[in-house]
Amino acid sequence: MDNFANTRQDIISSIGSPAAMKLFNRALYSITMGSNDFINNYLVPVLSTVEQKLISPQTFVDALISRFRLQLTRLYNMGARKIIVVNVGPIGCIPYQREINPSAGENCVAFPNELAQMFNAPLKDLVAELSANLKGATFIYADVYRIVDDIVQNYKSYGFEIENSACCAVAGKFGGLIPCGPKSKVCPDRSKYVFWDPYHPTDATNVIIAKRLMDGDSDDISPVNIRHLMKS
Repeated sequence: MDNFANTRQDIISSIGSPAAMKLFNRALYSITMGSNDFINNYLVPVLSTVEQKLISPQTFVDALISRFRLQLTRLYNMGARKIIVVNVGPIGCIPYQREINPSAGENCVAFPNELAQMFNAPLKDLVAELSANLKGATFIYADVYRIVDDIVQNYKSYGFEIENSACCAVAGKFGGLIPCGPKSKVCPDRSKYVFWDPYHPTDATNVIIAKRLMDGDSDDISPVNIRHLMKS
């Protein structure tokens, strides 16, 4: 948000306030937050055991939602009016979480996914609240959790062959122990993998996600899809 605030000021200085405000009002904004707060904070091995005893999952989620409300309101106050808010995906299905939770076997890890869903429910309510209360704004809820979960559970029907392992891998059963780097081995055909590295989807997966957000129904993105939002 601070970086956008600086860029916003540069745009105002360049084209003037009236033209800049018109641009900001018409522009499309996409905001994704939450995954790293869980993966690199609340769910980090060693630290997580202590932190989870001190702070309940609900308290942690409530803190994230509270901060997110402030940041989205700040974005609105800087001129944003068409805002897509992306929820947290099924982080228990990424190769990294599978790797550090071997007791899950071949399944997605339950607790990280439960945390994501615990966060996504009030996030959807927050999106509706801001749309109702901030004049002239349209906030869109993008249910990437639902889309990615569908891809993972039905990967063969989407043309994938591997749904649980990283294409770019160094070590581990699922290639999820070490981030993709110069010493990694890359799979022969990345289009057959749902995940590129320990954390992120492949381009092939992202294309499916993007198409469903652009033209999907209200189960994928609500109250309208991105194409409809762009025309409004």
